[in-house]
Amino acid sequence: MNQPRRPQILVTGAAGALAQRVINRLKETCDLVAVDFREQVYLGDDVPTYCIDFNKRGFEDLYRRYDFDGVIHLGRIMSSQETRMRRYNANVLGSQRMLDLCHKYGISRVVILSTYHVYGAVAYNPALIDEDAPLKAVGLSMDLIDSVELENLANIYLWRFPDLNITILRPCNIVGPGVRNSISRLLASNRAPVLAGFSPMMQFIHIDDMADAIVLAYHKKQKGIFNVAPDDWVAYQHALELCGCKRMPILSIPPVVPKLILKALRLKSFPPYLMSFFKYPVIIDGRLFAQTFDFKPKRSLKEILRFYRENKRPI
Repeated sequence: MNQPRRPQILVTGAAGALAQRVINRLKETCDLVAVDFREQVYLGDDVPTYCIDFNKRGFEDLYRRYDFDGVIHLGRIMSSQETRMRRYNANVLGSQRMLDLCHKYGISRVVILSTYHVYGAVAYNPALIDEDAPLKAVGLSMDLIDSVELENLANIYLWRFPDLNITILRPCNIVGPGVRNSISRLLASNRAPVLAGFSPMMQFIHIDDMADAIVLAYHKKQKGIFNVAPDDWVAYQHALELCGCKRMPILSIPPVVPKLILKALRLKSFPPYLMSFFKYPVIIDGRLFAQTFDFKPKRSLKEILRFYRENKRPI
């Protein structure tokens, strides 16, 4: 008797800790192919991996070689890691190429990872920001233009090609073991900057819970845009205190401050747009995703912050 065909899924961003956790959750029931435009990684003999620029011909060769049923798009360059043009080419043009190929080759499921940063941090944000709120980030920082344009692009394909069944996820701060974003580095450090007179509320989701959320979203073909966040939050300065970080007060005088932070804390990068997130709260409403996908984070805020307290590293 012939075995039933296993679903084939392309996962981008394979060099990242989040993508690797998603792959580990899916590989028992699905055939996976992993790709990243930054580097090639080894994920086991049963998961072919490739290092390919999405805008090059070799990327389409994957669609010809494998009969993909779906794509989980987690490959995005963070704003502080590359030049603006490099980010735009990878995040926007590369994602457009990926979506065009999905339409061309009859892909029936696409999950795209975005970020809550697209809402922007301003003094007049509502207490809870839902999915219908305007994306103000593009007017606040040039460093977030590619993130907003990626969302706008995904929205166009969401409505123009309903057969792709696109789900866009906007998570809050993803933190935990293996995460290398700016906020995770600060929580893990012994010293962290705070803006004098400001301590905005923040949300954190554990990387394992986010991986669970992505897998849930993929399996349930519910297209649309969804915030992903727990229903609790904490003041930034209190979070640092619970993580055992020494707070370093600074004045909010751009553009000097980000450079001073880099020098004082010996960080490789510090995206300037984070200054506004250290000043104004951006609390997103995750109830729609929780209700639609029956999702509830398993790791508490206390557990998340305790991890950073117990795993301090020097800057």
